[in-house]
Amino acid sequence: MCLAIPAKITELLEGDRAIANVGGVNHDISLSLVEDVAVGDYVIVHVGFALSKIDPEEAAKTLALFDEYHAAGASAGKAEGGGA
Repeated sequence: MCLAIPAKITELLEGDRAIANVGGVNHDISLSLVEDVAVGDYVIVHVGFALSKIDPEEAAKTLALFDEYHAAGASAGKAEGGGA
């Protein structure tokens, strides 16, 4: 399964590159597929490439769903004796 994850642009770099924050972790990504990205914007990132800009509210909803999914998986693992 492939996932594209919302990330917040925290710094613009030279050469269509940027630093994007996902869950408190910074990643160097390519902006070559999107236009008019600024610091503070949210983008959908897949394999190191920003695919499109995303509304901040939609990004928050998606990130909350990922958190719920992770929490449910962690709970299921503990119930089975596996831990997270």
